[in-house]
Amino acid sequence: MNPRPWAFGVATAVALATAIGAASASGSPIPVGGIEHGDAASIVFFVALAVSFAFFAGGLVALRRDRVHLAAVCVIAAAIQLIPLAGPLLLSHDVYSYWAYGRIASRHDSNPYRVPPSRFPSDPATRAVAPGWRDTTSVYGPAFTAFSIGVDRAAPSSAETVALVFRTAGAVAAIAATLLAAYVARRKAFAAAFVGWNPLLAASSAGGGHNDGLMLVLMLGALALASRRKDVASGGLWILAAAVKAPALFLLPLQLVRSRRRFWVGCAVAGITGSIAATLAFGTGWLTPLGRLGHDEARYAIPVRLEQLGVPDRIAHLLAAASLLVGAVWLLRQARQGRPRLALGACLLLLTTPWLLPWYATWPVVLAAVEEDAAAQVLALALAAYLLPARVPF
Repeated sequence: MNPRPWAFGVATAVALATAIGAASASGSPIPVGGIEHGDAASIVFFVALAVSFAFFAGGLVALRRDRVHLAAVCVIAAAIQLIPLAGPLLLSHDVYSYWAYGRIASRHDSNPYRVPPSRFPSDPATRAVAPGWRDTTSVYGPAFTAFSIGVDRAAPSSAETVALVFRTAGAVAAIAATLLAAYVARRKAFAAAFVGWNPLLAASSAGGGHNDGLMLVLMLGALALASRRKDVASGGLWILAAAVKAPALFLLPLQLVRSRRRFWVGCAVAGITGSIAATLAFGTGWLTPLGRLGHDEARYAIPVRLEQLGVPDRIAHLLAAASLLVGAVWLLRQARQGRPRLALGACLLLLTTPWLLPWYATWPVVLAAVEEDAAAQVLALALAAYLLPARVPF
């Protein structure tokens, strides 16, 4: 047995641990709320994270060539996904927004899709939310808002404790996604490493507590059920993923086009039932996030990069919209021919959205793990590498 895959996996974990150590150092600006005392910690964090990603990519190349034990790959994957829990909350206040939206419903008997956290300035969650987002109502699905309500009721009113709960949930989701990828894919060890050895997924889930991992594990669960011809349950689980975060809904047509009728039934039943439950709980406000998509811009987004190169704002956005439309038509034709190419669909969303954040790169990586689509795998890894520096303060 060639030892190279194990060496790459262990090296990925060691480099990631080095990055988390730099984030934990006194005076590091990496943790949420950290005060910058120089760039040294940021440089070490970024270099170590980049080295970790390079080892991850090298491990994937080695795994494509060598036969390895799946159990060992999964053990290394679990270690990688758990490492960030030893460090601070990384780079984003989003977990505090999750908490604030849950508290608006559970503690203040208000609607988080209509009422922003700023209406409750003395609430501990509002004080923890990033100032720029305190006037923003929820942009997340009703299922995730219900989850946030549960977290608030179960955890003490402590920002640190709540953040750790969301981060732990993210780590568990990442490990579950690793196991599901191995279950669904033909190259099981490779798929498990493609998901579980990914340091960006670890930094986003266990490090940042982002809810993308929950959406992705539900989507992989739907694919696993579909592979066992449990189509009604598969459709229902996919709708649940969309009720966590909207990208699952945008990718659903690629799965619907090639699915059996029972999958459609599962989607319809879950969609109707979930819509009624969400409307009873939150009125029609839970639909408003869909209309707000695309109104914000991030500097790493490709349309924004075009603007930085001198392309007029309107032209850059029209080019992105046209690319999205043409790409969607092509992907739907591929799906009708029996290749849903979900990972490429996720890449298309990322390449055309004006609002692009590092943890979004986990979408195509996780989906590419279970598809025999080399182009999607390469593009997914390239997008993840491109987004590594985003949100690192220098």
